[in-house]
Amino acid sequence: MREQWLKRWREGRIGFHLAQTHPALVRHWKALEVPRRAKILVPLCGKSLDMRWLSELGHPVLGVELAPEAIEQFLAQRSGEISRYHQAGFDIARQGSVELWQGDFFHLHIRQVDEVEAFYDRASLIALPPATRQRYALHLAQLVPPRAKGLLISLQHCDDDAGPPYSVSQEEIDELFMPNFRLAKLEEGAPDERGFVESVWALERRGPLT
Repeated sequence: MREQWLKRWREGRIGFHLAQTHPALVRHWKALEVPRRAKILVPLCGKSLDMRWLSELGHPVLGVELAPEAIEQFLAQRSGEISRYHQAGFDIARQGSVELWQGDFFHLHIRQVDEVEAFYDRASLIALPPATRQRYALHLAQLVPPRAKGLLISLQHCDDDAGPPYSVSQEEIDELFMPNFRLAKLEEGAPDERGFVESVWALERRGPLT
């Protein structure tokens, strides 16, 4: 999976990237009532413009991305001073209030995200094959504190084995996240021209891990 993802970015096969802020983020983020200065974790962030939108609301953003091409393309979208440093296996670039960690999300340790108070997943869960999604849900729960809120945007389509983006059913979302998060479905769209159905979820981290 790791090499396939890196190859997609090297070859520019990134049809999942939106050239605008995701409309569901704009519609639903403020309703979560995340404190204005809360730091937001964005796993598998790519070069998403959603991070700019969150930072413009006043949030510091910590994005984690495996592909260096994604990070460099994000930084090139805007002028502005870039500071770079290295920490515990991650190459880190900071531009304004957006901090991008280049490396494996599963190697991220809770000590490195101790200031995170909320999270946003637009294309992380659906980028992962079934065997990895349970590990992802548990790792996310380990990284964010109790009562941390987040937004999850997922997809469902007719070919469960095809991806990314992979199809993730409501039943699987419940199974993955309900042990450690409170879940509420905020919306479900109509099928698009590919037959993809997008759903949006609000999550809130429960107490101790189960």
